Amino acid sequence: MATVQTLNRQTMKLNTLLFLSILTVLITSCNGQNTSQVTNLILNDRIAIGDTVKELGKNIMVVYQDKKNNYWFGSWETGLYRYDGKTILHYTTKDGLSNNRIDEIREDKFGNIYFNASNSKNTNSGINKFDGNKFTTLSVTNNSNNEWKLKSDDLWFKSSNDSGEVYRYDGKSLFLLKFPRHYLDKENERDFPKNAWSPYDVYCIYKDSKGNMWFGTANYGACRYDGKSHNWLYEDHLTNVPNGGSFGIRSIIEDRKGKFWLCNNRYRYTISADNIEEHGKFLVKYDKEKGIEGLRATDGGDLTYFMSVAEDNEGNLWLCTYKQGVYRYDGKSTTHYSVKDRTNEIELFSIYKDNNGDLWLGTHQNGVYKFNGKTFEKFKP
Repeated sequence: MATVQTLNRQTMKLNTLLFLSILTVLITSCNGQNTSQVTNLILNDRIAIGDTVKELGKNIMVVYQDKKNNYWFGSWETGLYRYDGKTILHYTTKDGLSNNRIDEIREDKFGNIYFNASNSKNTNSGINKFDGNKFTTLSVTNNSNNEWKLKSDDLWFKSSNDSGEVYRYDGKSLFLLKFPRHYLDKENERDFPKNAWSPYDVYCIYKDSKGNMWFGTANYGACRYDGKSHNWLYEDHLTNVPNGGSFGIRSIIEDRKGKFWLCNNRYRYTISADNIEEHGKFLVKYDKEKGIEGLRATDGGDLTYFMSVAEDNEGNLWLCTYKQGVYRYDGKSTTHYSVKDRTNEIELFSIYKDNNGDLWLGTHQNGVYKFNGKTFEKFKP
């Protein structure tokens, strides 16, 4: 009898909560607010349970290992995967993500994980915070464009709204920031009046050893922000490809010798702390020297650009290309590693070094690959 009474009380409590939730939605709708906003709030308050799965999705764009040594795999369209060494949990929009495409993964000093799940059709920021229990979508602070600042704990994210903006999160507020006008704006508007994308579109974000932030753009090369000013490093070969179009700056790294590599292997750069200002141009002061000479693609042509880059614990650079496998550069010579699905080279997206120094590859259609010391093999938990 006591059990029946307990169940009845629980049922009454659930019915009351359901009634209050419906009433809240009705009141909010009557006040002229969009009911989808209420739905988002409800989704973001859900405990993120996730589904246990046996394998990862096919199109994994980004790999990240957190401070607790959990692996996170962000996909192009199937959401997010977490692997703790035993079990794979799969999270999607039903668990609170704002979108099932994950472009970036960050972690703050408290161990909260952040996922860039934005897209150009989503009016929300798409920056999702995971506190270990649930996902929350961060809201952009109003009138945030004057908040170009640089703090050591800031987290930076790309914006995917085709406007060439970036997000800065200081632990409390999320700011959406526009770049100051580039000196090539007039020339670009004249030559490409109907571009579907912004020349400021950010393809990569990198923090150097001095704490400066670097942004690789679609058409304007690389921008360095030192907390005071925006200064540009632009050369034609950084963005333009021989058959026309723009590859953009898709990866930036400072190696252990202090040399910068900006998406192409022809040159490496020594970057000065000083800036150059002339005729309204704000430029990075630098010297360049030859990088990796004579690097040949598997089809016999010159290999100029790479998609992503990582430096291993021995100081070797690993250059991840789109469909030409991976090249290791030890400072003197290169070693090529094919990454094939039977006979065809796999389309690669990113390379990542984990907490143990192991190297991982994200691919467009073939899941995740891990380096075993001799070759890259398909990761199967």
